[in-house]
Amino acid sequence: MEIEIGRAAVMVLAGGSGARFGAAGNKVYEELAGATVLSWSLNTLGEVPGVGPLLLVARPADRELVRRMLAAEVRHPVEVVDGGATRQESELCGLRHLADRIHSGEVDTVLIHDGARPLVSAELGAAIIAAARDSGGAIPGVPRTDLARASDDGMGLDGGAGPGMVAVQTPQGFAAGPLLAAYERAAVDGFAGTDTASCIQHYTEISVRCIPGEGRNFKITYAHDLRIADAVIARGTA
Repeated sequence: MEIEIGRAAVMVLAGGSGARFGAAGNKVYEELAGATVLSWSLNTLGEVPGVGPLLLVARPADRELVRRMLAAEVRHPVEVVDGGATRQESELCGLRHLADRIHSGEVDTVLIHDGARPLVSAELGAAIIAAARDSGGAIPGVPRTDLARASDDGMGLDGGAGPGMVAVQTPQGFAAGPLLAAYERAAVDGFAGTDTASCIQHYTEISVRCIPGEGRNFKITYAHDLRIADAVIARGTA
């Protein structure tokens, strides 16, 4: 499918903290191979064919960090939006920032990516755009075979988690109009989804398609994850 230039928006979320990572501040501003964790995904997704607006949804407290990073490390124009108290509120802030362009048809697809996943590839971003345009919604997933189902009393295991289990990644991509409408309805209802796809599935009839994710597209959660990402980059496989 040919991607229409300038009609997909990418929203990168950077509202997390360093609690589990062990950092004093936001982990996405930690150094990874000479640049911040966050700058890697901004640079990569900004190069995907068909991407127009590139948004960074960040904490107001991190404005100076954002300014320095964008000036020194990011190769693409970035629109910075203040996020909310939760991930879903931050996503809604980004969608409202895009609302005029969504309503006019200038933006028809929105990708939402976790800034703590620095090793996403441009190929995965392009595949999500294509799948979202084809079906209305798309998420990347990696099969999991290392899961087990705990018994209700927590005293044992009731067997494996079953076939078809995947670890869901980002970016997740959706038709822009239904996505904005779903988030506005969720805000009115006080509905909090587990991720973007859950909000879409709650408020629309869109069938969210799962496409193959990437093993290297892991999330920086703990300090050792940063060392693994650094090693992947050093090997030239990112």
